[in-house]
Order: sequence, then structure tokens, then C-alpha cells
Amino acid sequence: MIEVKNLTFTYPGNEEPVLKGLDFAIPRGTIFGFLGPSGAGKSTTQKILMGLLRGYGGQVSYEGKELNPKEEGFYSRLGVAFDVPRFYGKMTGRENLRFFASLYGERTPPVDELLEAVELTEGADRKVQAYSKGMVIRLNLCRALMHDPPILFLDEPTSGLDPGLARKVRELIAEQRTRGKTIFLTTHSMETADELCDSVAFLAKGKIALCDAPVNIRNRNREKDVVLTWGKEGSYQEEALPLKGIHKNPRFLSLMEGGDVRSLHSRETTLEDMFIALTGQSLGEGERL
Repeated sequence: MIEVKNLTFTYPGNEEPVLKGLDFAIPRGTIFGFLGPSGAGKSTTQKILMGLLRGYGGQVSYEGKELNPKEEGFYSRLGVAFDVPRFYGKMTGRENLRFFASLYGERTPPVDELLEAVELTEGADRKVQAYSKGMVIRLNLCRALMHDPPILFLDEPTSGLDPGLARKVRELIAEQRTRGKTIFLTTHSMETADELCDSVAFLAKGKIALCDAPVNIRNRNREKDVVLTWGKEGSYQEEALPLKGIHKNPRFLSLMEGGDVRSLHSRETTLEDMFIALTGQSLGEGERL
């Protein structure tokens, strides 16, 4: 659906490029996670793909055709949820959605269906200026979905949500994938990326350090451990043993035969571990670009 080759970009007046030759492809009907600290170039890349920034180097193509924001219907094919959403504060959530729906020529789903999907029905007739951050984020997702676009750009879609609502939003995003949507997802949440994304790219200092499926990244270059929790209530202990040869490890067999093992699970490298190892940065470092 989207292919990027040797993408570069330098803001006017700057000598140092923000993007330094990015290469990636996003197949149709997949979720592509774009992970990196503030200042790595995530927002710049996203704006270029959405046709909001010109003057880039390299190639950006949609379904084999060079990006052309002036093409008729280009923007109606995109659903966008920015990380800092803007609404009309003196209008209610329902009124905002009805207004934005009126901007699209095509039929949009009933507003109440969208509000129900993100559990905003009770707040639908409240003025948006009285919304919490989490409510605004959910309304923002409704706006991105309302015209049923084939491509979604979602920027931090679970930020500010409690665990239950974050789970609800992740389920809604996964449902969009089953409907064939192609989703470009920027997030600081490794849990969101690991659960949802078919592939992720690690962006640091304007370059992609790694691009692969989360499961492949988590299993790169590491000896796996098995972690056992054992002991009596109130005095539990944990011990990690190498997974390789675990079936004949004397210590493992001794603990298992003792009958006090409470839990047993493998320990893998996390996406956060791999990101720090490859880039030397955490996702919270840097300035926004």
C-alpha cells in the first residue's frame, strides 16, 4: 500500500537533515508501528506521508503511484488522529462529529455508532471543552474512522487512557485491520506496538535502526530464560534458568519435584530492551520533530 525509498528531509534554515534515508514498505491490511523518541523524525515522516510537507528527497508511493496530494480524493482516503487533537470546544461531541461528517461527500456511519464504539455515548451531548484528555482522544479516533478510509494514521491512540479503555481502543484498531485497513501507528507504548503491529520500525536520529515483526525482534540474539516462582505463601522466590537443556537441568528438576512451584514462564527480550540496545536511547528522550 505504501512504499518509502531513501526518504530525506531538511527543514528550511537547518543544515542537519531530520530524515536521513528511510526505507520501508507497508503491505495492505497491516499495522505498521513507528517507534522512536521525540525528535527522531516520526512526526516529520508522518506529515510527508500525509502530503502536508513538501520538499522531501527520495520516493513515497501509494499503490505504486508517486505521492500526489493534489490527486482528486487523496485526502478522503486517509483517516488521521493527531496526538494533539483540535475540536470546537463550545460544541458537544455529537455536534463536532456531525459537523466533520458533513465535510465528506460520501455516506458516513451514524454518529451514535462511532460514539458507542469508544464508550462516549454518555458524554456525547457534553461540550468538548469539558471533556477529559481521554475523552478527547476517543472522539479523535471517531473522527478518523467516520468516512471509512482505507488508510489510517494514528498518533499515540491510547495515550491518556485508563487500562480498560486503552484495551478497548486497541481492540477497535485491530478490528480495522480485519476490515482490510492499512494503519500507520506512532506510539511510545511498547505494549500497544507488541500487541497490534505486524511490523515495527525503530527510528533514531533520523535513521531506521531496525524494521521487523515484533516477535522476531523480541527473539533476536538472546539466550532465553525460564523464570520459576516457588516457595510458601509470604516467602516466594524467583529464579531464572537457561531454557536450553531445561528438561535435564538438575536445579529445574529439583524445584519441579519439590512441589512448591507457583508459576513458570519464559523471559524474552522486550521491544524496549532491543530499542535501547540498538539506538542507545529510550523512547522518552529527545525533542519533538
